[in-house]
Amino acid sequence: MIRPIMRNQLFLAMPSEAATIEDMSVGQDLLDTLEAHAHECVGMAANMIGVRKRIIVFDDNGTAELMFNPEIVHASSEYSTKEGCLSLVGQRPCRRYRKIRVSYQDESFKTCQKSFSGFTAQIIQHEIDHCNGIII
Repeated sequence: MIRPIMRNQLFLAMPSEAATIEDMSVGQDLLDTLEAHAHECVGMAANMIGVRKRIIVFDDNGTAELMFNPEIVHASSEYSTKEGCLSLVGQRPCRRYRKIRVSYQDESFKTCQKSFSGFTAQIIQHEIDHCNGIII
C-alpha cells in the first residue's frame, strides 16, 4: 500500500524501535511507496511513512532492496556532500562514507552482512540516519 509521506520534523527526530517479523507489511508498504516516488526518491525509512520501526528500502542500481534493523558495522573514506529528502524541503550538508558494511535482517529475518560503496552507500547512510532520528 502506498502511504503518505511524513513531514513532521518532531516525529522524524524520534529514534525508531527495532522491527519484528510482525512488521513485514510495513516493509511492503515502504517498497510500494518508494516505487510510487521513484521519479523523485531513491530511498525511504519507515518513519517517512509514519511508522517508527527500523526498516529501510533503497534503490541498489535499479533494484529495490529492503532491510530490517540495519546497522553500519564498518565505514571508511569520509567525505562531505549535500542531500535532499522527500520529507524535507531543500538540501542540507552532511558527512558520509564512501564504503560501508551493514548488518541487517532480510525479508526472512535472517541476519546478513553486506558491503556497499558509492551512491548506494550514501543512500543507506541517509536512511539509517532516519532510523536513528537524525534529520540532515
